[in-house]
Amino acid sequence: MQQQIYTHEKIHLNLARLKKGGKNFEIIIDDVDKALELKNGADMDTRDIINGDLVFNDAHKATKAAEHDMKEFLGTENHFEAAKLIIQKGEIQLTGEQRKRLLEVKTQKILNYIQRNACDPKTKHPLPLQRIELAMKEASVHVDPADKIDFQIEKIISKLQPVLAMSFEKIKMRIIIPTQYAGHTYSVVKGKFKPYAENWRADGSVQVDVEIVAGDRDDLFSLLNKLTNGEVNIEELK
Repeated sequence: MQQQIYTHEKIHLNLARLKKGGKNFEIIIDDVDKALELKNGADMDTRDIINGDLVFNDAHKATKAAEHDMKEFLGTENHFEAAKLIIQKGEIQLTGEQRKRLLEVKTQKILNYIQRNACDPKTKHPLPLQRIELAMKEASVHVDPADKIDFQIEKIISKLQPVLAMSFEKIKMRIIIPTQYAGHTYSVVKGKFKPYAENWRADGSVQVDVEIVAGDRDDLFSLLNKLTNGEVNIEELK
């Protein structure tokens, strides 16, 4: 007779966990992306995030948390309110694949932020993306896949500055738009770049001063040349 073998494999659960007052509180998460959005400050309904409506001491053993413990340490007996607190203040457990995907997304967003907002202090031109990537490796920059980008960016920039010269000063540009293009081009520029000064001249042309981040420089030149058939005058103000 063939012997039957039983295995006890632990089923993977996406969990958020918070330890408070020596007590462990866990919830099962259905949508990790939404849970991370909530943790990072978005206004989300926990009903769209968690599996069921229970708070556990140990989700794998299905051991429910006592409501008096929830009241004492989480400030509520409402499981959805408790779940929100656990996500916001606790740790969201991620699989290796989830961490890898989120790391790639966060790293790309940080690279894009630096390229858009920083420039070479000498040329005032945006920094090449590849150069920023190399600097991040050189400076051993660590990106946390679960933490909000706003909380990481200042620390990452301070680590990059010793190996990559960069300036976050905005660039002031003066644009002079010929009469025949003035009305439409001015409206487009005002909608995209928010001028801080303007001067309509007697001949119908207009002078517009704008302050832009480095990453907007090429877009500004391209847009203005397209709208005026290259007849615009653009200069950088010191």
